Amino acid sequence: MLARLDFDLDQYPRFKSTAMAILLVVMMLFIFFPTFWMLSTSLKPNEDAFAVPPKWVPETVTLKNYETQLNDRSGFRNYFQNGVIVSLGTALVSIIVAMPAGYAFARLRFRAKRTLLLIILASQMFPAVIIVITLYSLYREIKLLDSYAGLILAFTSFSIPFSVWMLRGFCESVPEEIEEAAFVDGCSRIGILWRIVIPLIRPGMIAVGLFSFLNAWNNLLFALSLTTRLDMRTIPPGFLLTYVGEFQYKWSDMFAGSVLVTLPTVILFIGLQRFLVRGLMAGAVKG
Repeated sequence: MLARLDFDLDQYPRFKSTAMAILLVVMMLFIFFPTFWMLSTSLKPNEDAFAVPPKWVPETVTLKNYETQLNDRSGFRNYFQNGVIVSLGTALVSIIVAMPAGYAFARLRFRAKRTLLLIILASQMFPAVIIVITLYSLYREIKLLDSYAGLILAFTSFSIPFSVWMLRGFCESVPEEIEEAAFVDGCSRIGILWRIVIPLIRPGMIAVGLFSFLNAWNNLLFALSLTTRLDMRTIPPGFLLTYVGEFQYKWSDMFAGSVLVTLPTVILFIGLQRFLVRGLMAGAVKG
């Protein structure tokens, strides 16, 4: 009987294509349902967010939730501003530090280079929660709590290992003959890095910058632990402490803010998609 049930799907192409289409539709619904629910709830009055049974499509469409967020200078607008400053700062510092480090690991020869590179990469395996208490104590002593510099340094410390490893692979992809020709023409090592290597590995730098930006943009633990003032909160802890409380849940306002917060990352992905794909693919096969 089992032998009768055993058949090859390749013999039934129409059944196979239909089954694959159904599977893909189910997967797409599963993936995009949270986004649909976020958009739907952001357009509802707050009381409709708790309706039972749920109202999948808002009966009364309102933009009041978006207006509330955009006019909230001490809340959403402040969180958004802090998030932009810290995330852009993290991306910039990560690129500035990882670029020469990746080039040094790719081209220079020094003792224990491979061991040091493995140690840098292994540091990525430690959860942030392990060091957050020690980091808080250190920041309190050196007066870095509630500061942009403190948040940028904390986020950068977790972006650097991946950034160095990826940019090392890109630097190794640059033909050494080009650098040797530049040496013959009298160009220094720094000149080669600035004039030759950096223009050739721009996709990798963009990928590293975007990774570092998103790491800081979405980080909750450090942003919550290393800031005590409300005016220094970034988006994740700001949303957590503003919209979710013991006696109220402002789901519609929070989802409207979430839509507004998502827009910068979507725009970045659309604008930098070409460089990002090239960067991640090249970084995955080099090294």
